[in-house]
Amino acid sequence: MLFAETELPGAYFIDVEPREDERGFFARAWCREEFAKNGLEIEIAQCNLAYNHRAGTLRGMHFQSHPHAEVKLVRCTRGAVYDVVIDLRCESSTFMHWIGVELTEENRRMVYVPEGFAHGYQTLVDGTETFYQVSQPYVPEAGMGVRWDDPAFNIEWPPVDQRIISSKDQAWPDFTPAESLSP
Repeated sequence: MLFAETELPGAYFIDVEPREDERGFFARAWCREEFAKNGLEIEIAQCNLAYNHRAGTLRGMHFQSHPHAEVKLVRCTRGAVYDVVIDLRCESSTFMHWIGVELTEENRRMVYVPEGFAHGYQTLVDGTETFYQVSQPYVPEAGMGVRWDDPAFNIEWPPVDQRIISSKDQAWPDFTPAESLSP
């Protein structure tokens, strides 16, 4: 596996290293030893699957508050998404900065989202599926979010004819720095 820290300290892009032969290939998508060697969280509490019928579906920007803050490892197993993470750690030099990356079934890239970050994505094609490994169980009362179009972040989402967004994700209030995710 290839680990590349992004410009947001603690967030990583992780690529598989396929071992190919006449049958196809084999690659590790998660390895406790390699994650630990790179200083990354190795606890997995649950795995989640999200299926999206239509291109333009936007899920996010989500996180869980302390003491239930979670690390996420996200990949697209079918279709394609534009994946975004926002650094919400007030002590960070990249506080309120975001990065986006295309995750596809072809590139098999993963995003490691550390605690203190909001996460979301927009589907790029119909019939898209994402797979999450998370370090903490889902706790509904700890579920939080920031709005996908909040001017505090100015995220540049790919253009679409129609966005499909849940009413919950549309209703997050404007972000203020006092809402940061520092413990």
